[in-house]
Amino acid sequence: MIKIYKEKISKREMDSFLGDPFSDMVKFVVDLKKETLAVGGELHSDAEALLIQDGSSQTDLWGGNFYPGNPKEKQIEFTSMINIRPSQGNMGRGVESEDTRKTILAVVDKWIKR
Repeated sequence: MIKIYKEKISKREMDSFLGDPFSDMVKFVVDLKKETLAVGGELHSDAEALLIQDGSSQTDLWGGNFYPGNPKEKQIEFTSMINIRPSQGNMGRGVESEDTRKTILAVVDKWIKR
């Protein structure tokens, strides 16, 4: 299950994604321009496709992983295959730009209660 959020996600709702398919982690994709978030699923690319269908531009989308059981400073992992985009200066799966990581974190914190 993948769901697009444009409102705050409760901890209870976020925890409902655990086990589908990962027991300790939930994948997410952030639209930095629209400040929306797609949560859940097995592949970041599925959430990316859902956001694009919802009107997002691929260049604004960045993927990561949320580990709700970790301490707050270790809950977010900025890694995804959709982040590989040499045309935007990001050569690997991780988000290389500190500014982009900060913006992703700001959107995540806007919607995910953690």
